[in-house]
Amino acid sequence: MKVDKLIIVTMFIFSILISCEKFFDPDQEIGIEEKEIFKEWYEYRSAGMGLYGLQQKLVEQLMVLGELRGDLITVTNNADADLIEVNEFRISKKNKYASPKNFFKLISACNNLIKILEEKRPEVTDPKSPVTNYDRLYGEALCMRAWAYFNAVRIYGKVPFIPESLVTIDEIENFVNSSGTYVDSIYIKYSLDGYYNDTIKNFPVTLEKKYYDINLIVDHFTNELEKKVKAVGVNYALNNNDVTWEVTTWNTYAYYALLGQMYLTIGDLAKAAMYFKKIIDDNSEDRYELDNTFAYSNWQNIFRNVNNKEHIYVIWFDKGNYQNNDLQKFFYPEIGPNKYMLKPTRQAVMKWETVWRGQVMNENLNNPALSRMIYPGDPGDYYRGYGISYVYLKGKEPFENIYYMLDLKKQGDIFSAENMIAGYDTVAWKYSIKNNGDPFIHDPFYIIYRAASIHLYLAEIFTYWIHKRPDGNIGTNTMNAVYLLNNGKYYTIAANRSQLGVRGRVGLGSDNDAIRFSNIIYYHDPFTNEIIGYKDIGQNMLEKQRYFEEQILEERARELAFEGERFYDLMRVAKRRNDPSFLAKIVSEKFLGAKRQEIYNLLLDEKNWYVHYFDE
Repeated sequence: MKVDKLIIVTMFIFSILISCEKFFDPDQEIGIEEKEIFKEWYEYRSAGMGLYGLQQKLVEQLMVLGELRGDLITVTNNADADLIEVNEFRISKKNKYASPKNFFKLISACNNLIKILEEKRPEVTDPKSPVTNYDRLYGEALCMRAWAYFNAVRIYGKVPFIPESLVTIDEIENFVNSSGTYVDSIYIKYSLDGYYNDTIKNFPVTLEKKYYDINLIVDHFTNELEKKVKAVGVNYALNNNDVTWEVTTWNTYAYYALLGQMYLTIGDLAKAAMYFKKIIDDNSEDRYELDNTFAYSNWQNIFRNVNNKEHIYVIWFDKGNYQNNDLQKFFYPEIGPNKYMLKPTRQAVMKWETVWRGQVMNENLNNPALSRMIYPGDPGDYYRGYGISYVYLKGKEPFENIYYMLDLKKQGDIFSAENMIAGYDTVAWKYSIKNNGDPFIHDPFYIIYRAASIHLYLAEIFTYWIHKRPDGNIGTNTMNAVYLLNNGKYYTIAANRSQLGVRGRVGLGSDNDAIRFSNIIYYHDPFTNEIIGYKDIGQNMLEKQRYFEEQILEERARELAFEGERFYDLMRVAKRRNDPSFLAKIVSEKFLGAKRQEIYNLLLDEKNWYVHYFDE
């Protein structure tokens, strides 16, 4: 991935434009200046690049609110008051992670660029006109705006809908802080004769403040994206032969991913599946296969370099061009500027350390009580766990005997195993891999969408999705879910693809290691893998679906930990089940003593899942 200095220049240009609170002030004849500014293509593209600079400013907020409110991350003794508030679900308006200002900045900039394109390049609104770079840029801005609203409403539960005529942060803040109505005194109305003729300025419009919940946001923006977008993403590779440019800006597959994610969130499984399948089924390049590219020890390369075989959309940073973030500072132990304020929970670590590969079971289906493990297998998620997603550090020195320690647990010597790692800090490592653990380079990229997440989303959908078979009978897609999760056989019907599945890609998808959709659920000792019980759920289809859904959530945790989606995964499943206790139990488990019950009781009320910034 090569980052050109043009990005810095263009972000600077656009930051000047959007920071000017009188950008559309007719008294300053900005219309004339705008005519001069937006004359050449590169000037439009400069404005577009500014959107990505604003999106970078949301990364820490997205990660903290998406992960710290879940069960995989907790605070350390170094955590500041804001992070402690987030962890304990008592977030005040003064909390820096609660502020919607960076969302508003991005929305105002999108409104600005969308408005300019619609007025100066009206062909972008004509579905019959040939597709140009202006259409692709228009699609990027529409996607960015929809994404900003969608993420904001997941955080706040409801968000003020910002009229498109408000194009500066000052206008938006005045609108949001108004008592209920707002007069847009610098609104510009253009006649049918176009932008340059018969322009009416200072046309006052009274705007009513309305709040949209998740259903209204999804309804509005899916409709807008489906109707307005002709194309998404300028193709930079034509100029620089660097295909990774495509996945660091909004593109066609990111557009599909956003639509699929929005539809899945509100429970429209058919629409969600349609868009996710466009990514992994209808992709003529087969680029988002889960094949050998990132299999086994290569899995860690997902976090070392941007690659369009796994990454669908990432937010790029580059310290050499003064683009940094605080992700490494949050997690790395105290060296130089790092803070070590967040760390993986014990629950997170156990998800990797209690996975077993190569196990062999003698199953007695007639009498499951007689089923036994012939060989318990080897403990540990070798390729996604230790050294990749997390490490144990003492100073800068990593713990070197992880598999010996796990083997001690396998033999039942828990005391010796725990004693081996005494004095070590548990550290989230994904955001240190890119720079080989250098504690002073703070520019890891942040993944928004990648292939494995889409496969797991689709497996979740197939677990429940009921369809009509060719013979007219009603059937389910549960085996497709099993194939996507374990071994990739989902594709063998449609195409001859080299697929491994999510678990298969890291050596966990074989028959013995696979997660099954079965009548019998076996319970295993987490450290020895011996069978300690079972449950026969027979033909209870709903219970089987829910158990398999929980296994998909476990797999999402192992595959996607610390990438910003964990809390929303738990929210989605709890809402599907209409059971707040599902989320409450999982999240509260990371707390100790009386605090666990307190958090559990708090989260039984769905209103407490959101940041109450816009409450009256």
